[in-house]
Amino acid sequence: MTLSLRSPAKLNLFLHITGQREDGYHNLQTLFQLLDYSDQLDFSINLDGDIQLSPPIPGVANKQNLIVQAARALQQYSGCTLGADIRLHKCLPMGGGLGGGSSNAATTLLGLNALWQLNLSQKELIKIGIQMGADVPVFIHGKTAWAEGIGEQLTPVDMPNHWYLVLVPNTHVSTAEVFAHQGLTRNTHPIKIRAFLEQGGKNDCQSVVEALYPEVKKARQWLAQFAEARLTGTGACLFAHFVSETDARLVLEQLPAPWQGFVAKGVNQSPLLCSLPSKK
Repeated sequence: MTLSLRSPAKLNLFLHITGQREDGYHNLQTLFQLLDYSDQLDFSINLDGDIQLSPPIPGVANKQNLIVQAARALQQYSGCTLGADIRLHKCLPMGGGLGGGSSNAATTLLGLNALWQLNLSQKELIKIGIQMGADVPVFIHGKTAWAEGIGEQLTPVDMPNHWYLVLVPNTHVSTAEVFAHQGLTRNTHPIKIRAFLEQGGKNDCQSVVEALYPEVKKARQWLAQFAEARLTGTGACLFAHFVSETDARLVLEQLPAPWQGFVAKGVNQSPLLCSLPSKK
């Protein structure tokens, strides 16, 4: 049996850091907007219990890849003796603030739960997934959502299906460096969902990222000529929303080298959920 599943991107439409916890994590508020733009993962069962991932990702050992970590965590939690051969078709830029690795981990948990016929609940999969990162739960949950805590407390929110231009600067941002920076705002006053929908919000990481990575600031200033431009997560990717796909693509066509980008539609339900086999 084989299974091919999508592994979508997300945007943080805003990101407020409301405090720092004793365990080192930060409390936050954000709105995760899912996109109809994805990696793809192909899964097939093997009987020897091994987890095989291909092709190799330069600079990332397989045992460090969140896909492999998620599969092994699922084996350990469930006691399953089956293995899997997994092939990753990568479209999302790495380290861009689009949640690609976390999304890959979530797709792996949902896909192997179905392929291995484990019948674990969404709550159990989230419990496993959060060990891989705070963004994994939203991809398992599969809905555009308001998030609090470290990102695991989720409330579904229906957002307009805007078209987004996502700009990928030619730089990589260290999330750890940003969250450790003395200049990061860590005491933004919490807001309610209605307040964000009416007044918007900001990304508390943006000023720190732009100070550390001038290329990100340069890219944002370029995109801001056409629409309000913001950082997603800790970046390096930036985004702006447009009324139509045509408007977004007209700007994309003007994108200077060596930056890259793509156009995607915001969706309220993950394309991953749509591609999962239905339960009988």
